[in-house]
Amino acid sequence: MRKPPRILAVALVAAALLLPLRNAMADQSAAPALTVSLVTPAERDWPETVPASGWLKPWQEAIIASETSGLRVTEILADVGSVVKKGQILVRLSQDSVQADLRKQEAAVVTAQANLTKAKANADRARQLRSSGALSDEKIVEYLADEQTATASLASEEAALDSQKIKLDQTTVTAVDDGLITSRSAELGAVVSSGTELFRLVRQQRVEWQAEVSARYLSRISEGLSVDIDGPDGRPVQGKVRLVGPSIDTNTSRAIVYVALPQDVQPRTGLYVTGTIELRTTPALTVPETAIVFRDGINYVFTAGEDKRVRRVRVETGRRNDGEVEIISGIDKSARVVTSGGAFLSDNDLVKTAGEG
Repeated sequence: MRKPPRILAVALVAAALLLPLRNAMADQSAAPALTVSLVTPAERDWPETVPASGWLKPWQEAIIASETSGLRVTEILADVGSVVKKGQILVRLSQDSVQADLRKQEAAVVTAQANLTKAKANADRARQLRSSGALSDEKIVEYLADEQTATASLASEEAALDSQKIKLDQTTVTAVDDGLITSRSAELGAVVSSGTELFRLVRQQRVEWQAEVSARYLSRISEGLSVDIDGPDGRPVQGKVRLVGPSIDTNTSRAIVYVALPQDVQPRTGLYVTGTIELRTTPALTVPETAIVFRDGINYVFTAGEDKRVRRVRVETGRRNDGEVEIISGIDKSARVVTSGGAFLSDNDLVKTAGEG
């Protein structure tokens, strides 16, 4: 059946009007979605690292305590935060009673010396008269015994005098090593007993990082390995493994690795920081971090083909360093990867390469 002339004319007019619209839509679909920059993955030699976290603690702490009892604190010469030298006086204790006992003991030594002089004279006379029979054997033995007793008595009193001198020295409490005072228990006027803690110091101001690592890495960690620490002030700190802990926590399956910090680095102790331990250097295929598109918990990159269309590729990432990320699987070194703007792309989008006319 033939269409009426009027209907045919209307159809031809409509087709003529729709043709430009269809051509415009086709041109629009062929237009590039975005101008992008492309790179090929770089081959790097990166160290394999182990993540770790832990506390900054003193390398060694020294406790400064009183060695004598019953004396009062009369002067405190250091406080928390003081940097002290070995032998520096930190606390003075009252000396009055100690000096009185010292003078008394000095007098006892003089008395013992006089007794020894008298006993020695009697013993010498008895030895001279032994052959004459002027003194009985019993008296001679008594004089000789008195000499020995006086000699022992003098030695005892001299030892007691040395003890009093030591006690006098103990009235001044000194630093046992160079270091930084981190705790002060000494109070002015307090009467101390032997062993009372007065100060605590960080020996030589050395701080170390006690890093916790998973037990599965322990067999590959050894002394001397380099360590990168995220410093508490935002600046990185370089360290070296000093010691690998001999035991593993049964609750967490983690072990302590002791990391020595440089002598000129003295951060505050008690801070919790993170870092990495460098195991060994291995090759890595890397792309800029900006090339990674994270969607639905999965990492992707967009690669461009010769037809200038992009393809979304799922990748597995690894180490990260200086704005680059390691690609473990998904692409090879010949791929042309979109460096940025991937979040605005879809699979099979037509793109324009930066620099093209």
